[in-house]
Amino acid sequence: MKNYYYILDRFPKTRPKLPPEYLKIYDEFYQNNRKGKSIATAMSSRLEKWMHKKVGSCLVKENQKILEIGAGTLNHLPFEAKFLTYDIVEPFKDLYKGSKNISRVNEKYHDISEVPSSKKYDKIVSIAAFEHIVNLPEVIASAGSLLSQGGKLCFAIPSEGTPLWRLAYLLTTGLEFRYKYRLNYTKLMKYEHINNVFEINALAKILFKDVKRQCFGLSNYLSFYQYYECAGYQGLINNLK
Repeated sequence: MKNYYYILDRFPKTRPKLPPEYLKIYDEFYQNNRKGKSIATAMSSRLEKWMHKKVGSCLVKENQKILEIGAGTLNHLPFEAKFLTYDIVEPFKDLYKGSKNISRVNEKYHDISEVPSSKKYDKIVSIAAFEHIVNLPEVIASAGSLLSQGGKLCFAIPSEGTPLWRLAYLLTTGLEFRYKYRLNYTKLMKYEHINNVFEINALAKILFKDVKRQCFGLSNYLSFYQYYECAGYQGLINNLK
């Protein structure tokens, strides 16, 4: 197997600071972006259904116990047809507060470190969240340790770091953002998407024995989104310290 361990030296990462003019509009933009309240973000939400459908199609077993990392507005939950319990990790309560799906959630955690180690899940899912997390190796390792025997980590991410993804956001949300705020969207993306798809791919292969990948696009390098199905957690916690 290719040696991916050099990737670990990049973590934990430090998020760059946003200039005052970006901080002023950040909360408004973030809420609208996550809820698809603009033309561009609504269009992106429709394309993102590919990620939700791929993650939702992974059925580990009937009546599976599921944990979602970065649950946001709970917009993925309807794509999971068969589950016994559904727990979430989401630091921003305002995103899921008032969601029509909240009654279907069992436990809510602010951080994955709060999930008791005694709890085990058949399936842990995440959609468009891993690119945002500064301590991603620890988060993926924690997820692996919470999987039951035969459990899977199923996640999907934008192809951050590839030319097709950059072109896609520049011609959609980027244009809308510049028109509305007169600011450069790339600077905000560098603040938000702190991890690229190559780093996330490497971490998955370090921590899991069996990693399957599918792309929404022409290839891994020329794609909009990527889906990962990871099994056989290897428990390499010591390599992350």
